[in-house]
Amino acid sequence: MTTAKTTSSMDATDRKILNLLQSECPLVERPFDVLAEQLEIGPDEVIDRVQRLKDRNVVRQISAIFDTRRLGYKTCLVAMRFAEDKLDQGAHVFNEHPGVSHNYARVGDYNLWFTMAVAPGESLEETVKVWAERAGAERYRMLPTVKFFKIGVNFDMEKEEGAAEQYSPDGYGKGKKKAWNAVEPVTDFEIEVIRELQEDMPLVREPFVQMAERLGVTQQKMFDTADSFQQRGVMRRFSAVLHHRKAGFKSNAMVVWKVPSERAEEVGREMASSRWVTHCYERPTFPEFPFSHYTMIHATTQDQCEEVAKDISKATGIDDYQLLYSTREYKKTRVRYFV
Repeated sequence: MTTAKTTSSMDATDRKILNLLQSECPLVERPFDVLAEQLEIGPDEVIDRVQRLKDRNVVRQISAIFDTRRLGYKTCLVAMRFAEDKLDQGAHVFNEHPGVSHNYARVGDYNLWFTMAVAPGESLEETVKVWAERAGAERYRMLPTVKFFKIGVNFDMEKEEGAAEQYSPDGYGKGKKKAWNAVEPVTDFEIEVIRELQEDMPLVREPFVQMAERLGVTQQKMFDTADSFQQRGVMRRFSAVLHHRKAGFKSNAMVVWKVPSERAEEVGREMASSRWVTHCYERPTFPEFPFSHYTMIHATTQDQCEEVAKDISKATGIDDYQLLYSTREYKKTRVRYFV
């Protein structure tokens, strides 16, 4: 099914459902009843509509979104160069690694970009090196986060605009703020809860019953633990993730910016304030790649991406930048923790 058919087949209620689910799916015994009340339709209709949206791959998954670094995992963006005739094969090699969650072909000299995470105690540098050799990469650069400004993918499906406004720029914990990369210790029981909540929520009236039974606790105990995760910044939210192309946001540009070091903080915050920017980071620079700031822009068209980049350039005064469009999505999933 083409993207045009997928988006045209969604009515106003479907779009409202997607807006609600992206922000937060209620962690209560009957979440679809809560959504139904907001939508003024029956809960069974909500479930049926969400099922159809999943069948059409508009909704990828409904589950907890955890913070990789908070859980002690090491993670990094990697830019890699392959000969064009070896790019697909190399990308599929990296898809096999369970810590690779996002993997895209992009325009430019570095033509494969992916994020990799490894469990506590493992070497991220050694893992990338070994897998790069296995995949036949010509060269690569590891691009860890120097400064985190924003993460929060959200689309306004009714207006067909970016709506990434809730999670910037200083983190998302509801309680006392900690450094963005501070590890938060978790107990053995909390690890078991993480294993349950990271799985796709079943589309039934009481979707959390079996999760709680496997944990040997009440549903309320599980919900209280999830609330503690959010207070501590371990979990960002419990929500839906959309397949952005199927949802109508067909253009995906990673915009890289050459920002003077003395303006890094100021410019990063300004970039993060755009509702179209879903991710904003400062990363290391290299002689062949002197760009320090990275912003992800998702829009309905390439023209819209370029307009957003121009607006950011005007607002910041940074005019040395490149839009690196994705040409193929090889993998997009969530890292599964403690498995």
